[in-house]
Order: sequence, then C-alpha cells, then structure tokens
Amino acid sequence: MLMKKLTVKKQTEEKLRKGILVLDKNDFPTLSLNNQCVELHNQQGKFLGTAYLSLQNKGLGWLISYAKVELNLAFFQKLFEKAKDKRFYYRHAEDTTAYRLFNQEGDGFGGFTVDLYEGYVVFSWYNSFVFSIKDQIVAAFQQVFPEVAGAYEKIRFKGLDYESAHLYGAEAPAYFTVLENGVRYQVFMNDGLMTGIFLDQHEVRGSLVNGLASGKSLLNMFSYTAAFSVAAAMGGASQTTSVDLAKRSRELSQAHFEANGLDLEPHRFVVMDVFDYFKYAKRHELKYDVIVLDPPSFARNKKQTFSVAKDYHRLVAQALEILSPKGTLILSTNAANVSKSKFKKEIEKGFAGVPHRYLAEYGLPADFVYNKKDENSNYLKVFTIKVDK
Repeated sequence: MLMKKLTVKKQTEEKLRKGILVLDKNDFPTLSLNNQCVELHNQQGKFLGTAYLSLQNKGLGWLISYAKVELNLAFFQKLFEKAKDKRFYYRHAEDTTAYRLFNQEGDGFGGFTVDLYEGYVVFSWYNSFVFSIKDQIVAAFQQVFPEVAGAYEKIRFKGLDYESAHLYGAEAPAYFTVLENGVRYQVFMNDGLMTGIFLDQHEVRGSLVNGLASGKSLLNMFSYTAAFSVAAAMGGASQTTSVDLAKRSRELSQAHFEANGLDLEPHRFVVMDVFDYFKYAKRHELKYDVIVLDPPSFARNKKQTFSVAKDYHRLVAQALEILSPKGTLILSTNAANVSKSKFKKEIEKGFAGVPHRYLAEYGLPADFVYNKKDENSNYLKVFTIKVDK
C-alpha cells in the first residue's frame, strides 16, 4: 500500500518522540487530507512513523507505529492478542464480567474501543477511518476472541444515519445483567450510545461496595442509572438518593436495585436538575453523609450551561452546604481537557478554606490501558475527600 508522505514541523516531531500519539490541528494547520494512512517525516526527510488522518472529537488522527506497518489482519490480530494477555486478571475474575477489552492508543491503536458485557462486546468507532476498516478489525477480533457470542457497534462520530447496531453473532436480550465487584447491573446493548453503566468507574464503585458509605446516607448527583448508589447500597449504605435530569433515569436505576434484590424503600430516585435539587435539599434542611459528584464535561439546559473546567467549584460549594458534619465527597470528572492540577484547583476553589483531607485518588482502572506518556490519555480523575468540620 503506497502511503502519502507528510513532512511535520519540529514541534510535532518532538511531541511524537515524547510518545504523544494523537495528532491535532496544531500539527497540520492547513491540512486538506482526511481518512487515509500517511507516512510522517521530519524536515530533514527522516521517517518518523505511520499514522492515519481522520477528523474526530479528539484531534484529527493518530500515530499508529514508529515503524512502517500494513493495516492487515495480522496487524490487528497481534494487537488483540496483546490486549487479551493484559486482561488476564479480569478474564479469570469470578466477581466481574464487564470490563474494557481494548482501549484505543493504550492498546496500540487510537480511534476505537471494545467493551465486554458478559458474553457480548460493544465496538465504539470514533472516526470514519476506523469505521471504513472495521471489517478487518472485527475479523481479527473474532480470531482472538472466539468465545464472544455476539457484538454490537456504537457510532461516535458524525455523518452516519444510525448510532447503534448489531454487528455479528448472537443477539443479546434487550436487557440482561452483568457482574462488577460481585454486584449485578442491568445493561442493554442496542439502545442508543449508552449501555447502562460506565465501566471506567468500577474501582470507585468498588470502594463503595467495600463499605465506604456503610451505615451512611448517600446522595448521587448526575446519577444516570444510579450505579454508584447501587454499589453503596450493596456496601451497607442506610439510604441513597439519586438525582438526574433524564426522565428515564428512574426506571433504569430501579432495575439495578431490583437485580440485586434490594428493598427500594430507603432509596429515592429524583428526576430534577442538580442545581435545583441543591436548593430543594437546602430548603428542606436535608443532609447527606456521602455525596458523589460525577457531572458530564459539558451540559446545557434552558437555564444555564455547565463546564467542568469553569464551574465544578460551584458543585463543590453547594454540596458542602448539605453535607453532614465530617462527611465525605467523591469528586469525579472524565474531562480529558482538564488536567489533574486544574481539577484540583477547581475543587479547592469550591472548598474555599473549609478544612478537608484527600483520602483516595483514582484514575483509569487497569483494564482501561492508557498511554502513560500522555496525561490526557488518562482522562478519569476522581478524589475521595473527607471534610474535617
């Protein structure tokens, strides 16, 4: 396969040598190419690596290898074999049947992920180039993971007229349960982009299963399907309240509780804007021992917009107003554009001098292999903080 040669500027060469693999508009400010493999060369004509270009949310392409490679069946088989070996622990864990099998550049190829849910997998395609070669990727995957019963795909880029579809093999039930840390969660494979649980948070949920909120009340804001709440309930929380603006969140959340045989009596599911609920709780003098804040990176409703980079401190400040004395906050973001230090600054701005201690810190779990040479690759940042007043 004859590839076009691209000459990169010195700053881009230095970036690649440092191990940062994502390419962006700063690397190619006037580029007109898209959806193709290229050879990258420095200004002296020296070969730097094989890359592909394809517009996506995260830049406009990826370095694939520092060597000259062919994107054939053997290439992807080798990637999947390495990825499978890295998940040895998860493949043999009896208490967890849902985890990430392949994580973009962490496993050697940016632009797609593969998640396992019991016997089914979900491929997520992040740009049109990987989508164009998906048949080869899927064929290689089937060679390495013959035990997978069936697969689905999620389209996470613009341009197609669908976002979710069955890909191959057996079709999954509309709803079924998976295990994580011994807790059951109801998931769905082919209903929009979501599946019912965010797998990258399983270590944080594990801390709740292990009793972080035992005997305590927990408030879960931006709760989606209340996975944190279920984990807390299974870990002995006396009561939970899950708040999310999406109307469907209530039924999806209750399904997790019912899957574990939990009595719904001490657990509330509130469909409301989070900032409105803060006002409601303050007005009714409600207090919570543990509060989880895991907002989307950016959100907009009729009243206001919210950005983790600029507004997270507001969440912290309002959570402190309804937190029980010596309570605990679990503060989380998956915003790749917000560094750990920037996130901490937002948190400290929210505390505004209130005494507190950092008890635990979480990034991506081991199955979400990331590029250790690129801080943005480890996008998840979670802090468990004890308030000392």
